[in-house]
Amino acid sequence: STIRSGDQLFIHGAAATPSVLIDALVARASELENVTLVHMHAEGPHPHVAPEMEGHFRHRSLFIGPNARKAVNEGRADFVPVFLSDIPRLISSGLLPLDAVFVNMTPPDQHGFCSLGTSVDTMLTAIRQAKIVIAQLNRAMPRTLGDSFVHVSQIDYGVYVDQPPYEFLPGEISAEEDRIGEYVADLVCDGATLQMGIGAIPSAAGKHMINKRDLGVHTEMFTDPIVDLVEAGVVTGQRKEINCGKIVSAFMMGSRRLYEFVDENPMVELRPVDYTNDTAVIRRLSRMTAINSAIEVDLTGQVSADSIGFRMYSGVGGQMDFMRGAALAEEGRAIIALPSTAAGGKFSRIVPMLKEGAGVVTT
Repeated sequence: STIRSGDQLFIHGAAATPSVLIDALVARASELENVTLVHMHAEGPHPHVAPEMEGHFRHRSLFIGPNARKAVNEGRADFVPVFLSDIPRLISSGLLPLDAVFVNMTPPDQHGFCSLGTSVDTMLTAIRQAKIVIAQLNRAMPRTLGDSFVHVSQIDYGVYVDQPPYEFLPGEISAEEDRIGEYVADLVCDGATLQMGIGAIPSAAGKHMINKRDLGVHTEMFTDPIVDLVEAGVVTGQRKEINCGKIVSAFMMGSRRLYEFVDENPMVELRPVDYTNDTAVIRRLSRMTAINSAIEVDLTGQVSADSIGFRMYSGVGGQMDFMRGAALAEEGRAIIALPSTAAGGKFSRIVPMLKEGAGVVTT
């Protein structure tokens, strides 16, 4: 009820999307005009981007998820291309002013601190800068450690809920993806520090790393394959030059098993993206190995990962942060892994030049 027409809100994202608050806001649509909702990829049904919400709500995406893709490409929602590591500065500088923030966090502990759970990413900056902080105090949210805490005194309004974080369950790994994963794993040396995204190829790569030793993790996104490697004794983090013995991440998406693994786990530290994705931090990790994917790569080495020609697909995200950071690291390796064709072999994804209108995420 504190949200007014013309306000700009920042929404907690990924698995931590505060859908109870979004649903309550959408229920007031008839009372509101031109309310802007800003967020990165967020899970859930996204009722605020439905065609009938036009004029009431405007979605401004910093990274496009499947639930916002149609609205962006139809012109009913906006996309702001930005490096993930730059989003906190975009907010703190005042270029992206915030009237309110919707956040999904644990209830306060005995000291009054709430954990941001599955997604720290840009939320600490958003909470500091927003005029009003509205929270889902979620009993089902895992309590993650690291730089993930907000004191209850910073919250203006809160509602208790029991809503587990959204799960992401990858599909079956094809024979082609499994082979690519094997090639990727072959490039990972013992003692390397990994950054891996989500999907079949990172899952396949993880499966083929089972005989590696003393791997570390410094990543923007934390997914299930890393849990497998920890439990197999492959990921120890003992050779990391910084945050030794720790899995460092900005946010996570995966299964319930992943969320149970990170709950109160001192091996896992969640940090803001302007730390995890800072090239000055990443390059300090020798043998840093960044594993990313793409839609197309041209013969000059330009990587398009956010669009198919003029059609927006995802976002800039953190690929360039990690590809550059890994390239600067001692014995670092920056890997783009993708099938060479699409649509059952009909189209090549390695092309003389990118499609007209395609975004260059990595040069």
